[in-house]
Amino acid sequence: DILKLGLEDEPYLCLFASNGTQALKMLSQHEVQVIVTDMRMPEMSGLELLRQVREKYPDIIRIILSGYTQVSTLLSVINEAKVFGFITKPWQLEEDFKPRILAALQEYEKQQALKKQQSQQVSSASH
Repeated sequence: DILKLGLEDEPYLCLFASNGTQALKMLSQHEVQVIVTDMRMPEMSGLELLRQVREKYPDIIRIILSGYTQVSTLLSVINEAKVFGFITKPWQLEEDFKPRILAALQEYEKQQALKKQQSQQVSSASH
């Protein structure tokens, strides 16, 4: 609820899910550029959700929200889910959360532009 209120005036649309299953269903129905998930959730962990997102929607930029600060846990998440970044708890909306989301959106745009450029190069090379 705090995030919903804090992000309602941002220049991007936010979708909210209460668990991983609901999040996956939303991803199948909406074009999503960035996903932020908590490590601890009902039904499936944030890591499991991000693994599935990486598999099914590899272009989505993945961010984890977590109180975990153990290096081994963080490295595991980075390696298994190819996470763009972490937002550690306790976080501040203006100082931590919003800038990380904007950076992730910029990364998404950069990756899409690069894919388009590569596609055009392949297309022109085949002619």
